[in-house]
Amino acid sequence: MKRIRYCQRCDRYTLKNTCSVCGKETIINTPQKYSRDEEIAKYRRKIKRSAILDGLNERI
Repeated sequence: MKRIRYCQRCDRYTLKNTCSVCGKETIINTPQKYSRDEEIAKYRRKIKRSAILDGLNERI
């Protein structure tokens, strides 16, 4: 399962190992409190969707 990563230089969140803006290696950030309006919620939903789709593909 992928983890939400954080770039300390750009102050951005991503799912990639390197930041797409500055190219610096990202770190795994500590888990955030869940909130639908938080800035990293889109990444959490993306991970959840891909996990669900992977589970469906395994059954086919």
